[in-house]
This record gives sequence, C-alpha cells and structure tokens, in this order.
Amino acid sequence: MDGVLWEGDRALPGLVELFEALRRRALPFVLATNNASRTPEQYLAKLAGFGVTITRAEVLTSAQATALYLRHERNGHNAPARVFAIGDDGLRQALTEAGFELVGLYEGGADYVICGMDRGLSWDKLATATLNIRAGARFVGTNPDRSFPTERGLTHGNGAILAALQAATDVAPVVIGKPEPIMYQQALLRLQTDPAATLAIGDRLDTDILGAIRAGLPSLLVLTGISTAADVARSEYQPNWVLPDIRAFTQLLLEEGTGD
Repeated sequence: MDGVLWEGDRALPGLVELFEALRRRALPFVLATNNASRTPEQYLAKLAGFGVTITRAEVLTSAQATALYLRHERNGHNAPARVFAIGDDGLRQALTEAGFELVGLYEGGADYVICGMDRGLSWDKLATATLNIRAGARFVGTNPDRSFPTERGLTHGNGAILAALQAATDVAPVVIGKPEPIMYQQALLRLQTDPAATLAIGDRLDTDILGAIRAGLPSLLVLTGISTAADVARSEYQPNWVLPDIRAFTQLLLEEGTGD
C-alpha cells in the first residue's frame, strides 16, 4: 500500500477510482503489505478516511503473515511460544491473536525475537532483542525494506533495524515478508486463485517484484514509490509491466471491461 496507494497520510491520485473499478469488475484482491506497524482495523480506518471501504479479509500485513507462518511452524507444540517483539500495534496484535506470549523489556527466555517497523524504537528494545538472540532466540524479521516512503521523503525502514541487530549479534534474520514468496502464497490461499492468473502490483523491485517472481505471479511496477524507471533498466529481474501510477492501471481495467 505504501508508495502504491499513498505516501504517509496523503492519498496518491486515483486511489478511490481504482477500488471502484475493482468492485465494478468484481475482481477479488488482497492488499498485501510489508508494513507490519498497523493493524488490519487501522488500515480499514485509513482507507475509509480516503473514501474507500474494504473488509478485514482484504488486508494481509507482514505481521499477520509472520504470526501465521510461525503458528504453522509450531503446530503440535503444547506450550505457547514466548516472543520479544520490536514493533507497533500491528505486530503485537497479530502475535497475541495467534497465541504467542509477549515478553517485556529485559526479560529473557524468549523463543523468538520478531522485529517489525517500530516508531517507538529505543536502546532498551534493541538491547533486549540482542540479549535474547545471543541467548538462542530465533531471529525473525517481518520484512526487509531498508527504506520507507513518506510525504516528507524516504526514511529508514525495518531492514535498517534488522541490519543493526544482525551487526550486534552476528545472526541473520529469517525474513517472512516480500521478497520471500510466503506472503504472496498466503494471499493466494485467501483469494483461491492460480498464481498465473493473479497480478502483483507494487512500487519496489527488490520486494514486490522479486517476491512476485519467486511466487510465480505476473507483476506490475508503478513508479510512485521507491523504484524508478532507471532502476528497472539496471535491474537483473523485471516486472511484466511498468506504469506511471494506479490511474494508468485503472484506465486499462476500465478499457478491458468495455471490450476496448
């Protein structure tokens, strides 16, 4: 959603018209975002503020994807796993809904350290994560995005936090979000669609597009976020299509719908 539908709290042009076209064509969709900071309910409220109504089932965050992946991984374990989480409401809600026990600052004995985007990041959080990883906790990142688009420009993303923890522990994280195929595969299960007949739309070559390639989905890059036309020209992997923005995509949807 970030860089495709909006920048920070500013909707990108054509947002409302895109969803109107999707509903008109009766095309199912899942908004699969690497941003783990918001809850699905917060995304619903944000879109409602832009004049768009969606359902909770039409949102899949990397926090939800991480919780679902780890719950399946722990299938058969009786005791709930203990987790130290660096992250905002979206990650904490997803983990508690999946039955994980959250541990506090400077508590040890975590089975997992899970790191997502955290606007309240502190020395104490990084220290607690470092201590638990060094004690054997499995290090998991919701997503690897090194930068994050806002209305003020690009800022650091979760990948920068993962890099700091990796430097402090010499342990590389297991990453769940794009460009790993896991989140796209979960979205396909929700949609009940075939990969070859499902389009992935994103603004980043290194996450959205590479993840689509790994999951076997055709992909469309819009040039309103991170990656530029120059980046596409230099890239070793390519989207199937490149368009300037979602308005151009909506126009194609409407033309196809009329048979033009």
